[in-house]
Amino acid sequence: MKTISACVQELLIQQPFLEEAISRHIINYSALAEELQPTIASMLKKPVKSGAIMMALRRFQPPQRLRSEKKLKTSLQQLGDITVRSRLVDLTFQNSSSLVHNHAQILEVINPKAFYAFSRGLYESNLVVSESELPLVETKFSEENLLGRQDQLSAISIRLPENNSEIPGLYYHIFKRFAWEGISLYEVISTTNEFTVLVKDHIVDLAFGIIKNLKA
Repeated sequence: MKTISACVQELLIQQPFLEEAISRHIINYSALAEELQPTIASMLKKPVKSGAIMMALRRFQPPQRLRSEKKLKTSLQQLGDITVRSRLVDLTFQNSSSLVHNHAQILEVINPKAFYAFSRGLYESNLVVSESELPLVETKFSEENLLGRQDQLSAISIRLPENNSEIPGLYYHIFKRFAWEGISLYEVISTTNEFTVLVKDHIVDLAFGIIKNLKA
């Protein structure tokens, strides 16, 4: 049977901003308990006193990623170079038996200085390329089924510290900052030590500033 504490934990995990405020002790427990009371009563299918909810909030232990703040801050300060590339196009194709072969042909002749990123999922593949190389891509993929296209994109690439895969919350913190500023990420591309986000051209300056400030 569910307990009040289990309900509180479930609700907080679903709301990461609220979860962080609890971990930093910058929230009014009494007011939050009053707000959660109807929801928790519904989850337990019985009346619940706000005082019991407040006690559960005070006992709540945030996940490890929020308790490793010092290690996370050190990793953010170690973020490497930030590179911005503009005039990009995002293309989505339905997977086919010829798609990878056509992709290989493009790699043989594409300008090595151009931006080119290819990722393959179970049902579709995504390609981000500089506008200058678009005629080449359109020729090689002329027989493929184009599912979507987005022009006027920019890419912001960040070099990550070598131990980034061992830092809980690193990506969470980056995405959180974008969410706080209301920035939608059109695409995310990553390798082991590099992280790239695609945004619309008109918000690239704001997105760049957010990433730059992460290092502060």
